Amino acid sequence: MKRRDVLFAAMALFVLWQAAAMIVDLPILPPPLEVLGVFFRELHRDMLIHFAVSLWRVTAGMALSVLVAAPAGLAIGGSRKLNRFFSPFIYLLYPIPKVVLVPVVILFLGIGDVAKIAILFLILFFQILVLVRDQASGLAPQLIQSLRSLGAGRRALFRFVYLPASLPAILTALRQSIGTAVAVLYITELSATKYGLGYYIYYKGSTLLDYPAMYAGVIAMSLLGLGMYFSVDWLERKWCSWKFVS
Repeated sequence: MKRRDVLFAAMALFVLWQAAAMIVDLPILPPPLEVLGVFFRELHRDMLIHFAVSLWRVTAGMALSVLVAAPAGLAIGGSRKLNRFFSPFIYLLYPIPKVVLVPVVILFLGIGDVAKIAILFLILFFQILVLVRDQASGLAPQLIQSLRSLGAGRRALFRFVYLPASLPAILTALRQSIGTAVAVLYITELSATKYGLGYYIYYKGSTLLDYPAMYAGVIAMSLLGLGMYFSVDWLERKWCSWKFVS
């Protein structure tokens, strides 16, 4: 994706927002220039704190899910016995919408950051696990057998075969999960907390009826998601450069 195309798309959305604000002509939809002014003003107040808290929660959840799900997916995908044993459990648990577990997680872990990070972890864990397992189990058996005939042990296979082959799947799972993770982060920050962009948006819009500040919070949360999405893109270009060689 070229930066110029992204810039043009942003400008088009800006124009559509401005047109919608002029048509609606109500306080609930302020024009974009007014919202941007409030956004930069709020940056010098408390929005940066809310942004930092949300960034910490979603980053911790994503990092923890990768550290746990990626090795588990590699191990299951690289072993027929493990795959045969765990596949029924994954088949049953993967389709369950993890958002419905929010009350259960809060009951067990309380209302602090641990519960919010755990919820994000549950959502990302299964998406990464399934993609990495499928990628690892889909490697050509002839390749594995030829490397084993050259003396490669299980550790060498994981390090030099399964991990490089599954790295694109890990990054793809992260990219697909970012939008879901940010949306769930918003839900978890609606109650039982005083920090986070979700709390900021709800408090400004529903309690203070400060709609420009509410939209400024939406922009901040959108920038959070976009920043993480672009970061995954950058990592993919750096670690999986062979995919972009024409």
